Amino acid sequence: MASIRVIKKDVDFLVSEVISDCWMFVYLNPGKKYEEAVEIISEAVELRNSLYEKINRPDKANVKKYFKSVNEELLKSVDALFLKISALAQ
Repeated sequence: MASIRVIKKDVDFLVSEVISDCWMFVYLNPGKKYEEAVEIISEAVELRNSLYEKINRPDKANVKKYFKSVNEELLKSVDALFLKISALAQ
């Protein structure tokens, strides 16, 4: 099992990549779907906060399974956000 510090670094890295891609879209497409990009950024920040809340208050009964589910939620949620960014570009 990875340490809590590593899991938090993964969360921060993936969420920052989503935010970076949104700002890159806004920079490359001025005046085009700005509000939608900002909404995706807000969703990414909310995701980060909720995952940190879950990481800081783990289920003591089965820690490995709990953190595995948190990691799966992270990957699925970030993938969904990247798909939203891709939809903006089309």
